[in-house]
Amino acid sequence: MTTPSSNDALIGELEAQEARLVLPRFTHDDAWALGSLLVELARERAAPVAIDITRGGQQLFHAALPGSTPDNDAWLARKRRVVERYGCSSYLVGSRFRAKGTTFEASSRLDPDVYAAHGGAFPVAVDGAGVIGVVAVSGLPQVEDHALVVEALERFHTA
Repeated sequence: MTTPSSNDALIGELEAQEARLVLPRFTHDDAWALGSLLVELARERAAPVAIDITRGGQQLFHAALPGSTPDNDAWLARKRRVVERYGCSSYLVGSRFRAKGTTFEASSRLDPDVYAAHGGAFPVAVDGAGVIGVVAVSGLPQVEDHALVVEALERFHTA
C-alpha cells in the first residue's frame, strides 16, 4: 500500500513528465516515427503490446505485436478516452484518485467499460497548442505500459 507521501511523490513525478515532454510539433510523420520507435522498444523486450497514436480524434498509428490480443485494443480505447477527457496521462488520473483514498472506478462516475484510468496512455502535447493527441500502449502491467510510452517520448523528444 502506498503512503500519502509516496502518492505525492508519484503524482509529482508524473506531472513533471508531462511538463517536460511537450513537443514543438506533431505531424503524421512524427506519429509514424514515434510509433515505430515504440515498436522497436517493445520488440527488444519481447513485449506483447498493442500501440496506438491518435491526433485530433484520428488514428495515425496502430500496431499489434505478437502476444497482444483484441482485448488490448479495448484497453487502448478506454485509456485514450481518459487522456482525452482529463488532459493528462491515464496513470496520473488513476494515481490522483488513489491519493484521495478511492479509485477511479468508484468515484469518477464514468462507465468503466468506456474509461480506464490505468497506466499506458499519455497526452501528446504541443508547445502553444496543448494536448492534441494520445499515445498509448497496452499489454504490460500499468506501470510498465506507462514507462514504455515515457521512454519512447523522451527519446523522440530529444532526437
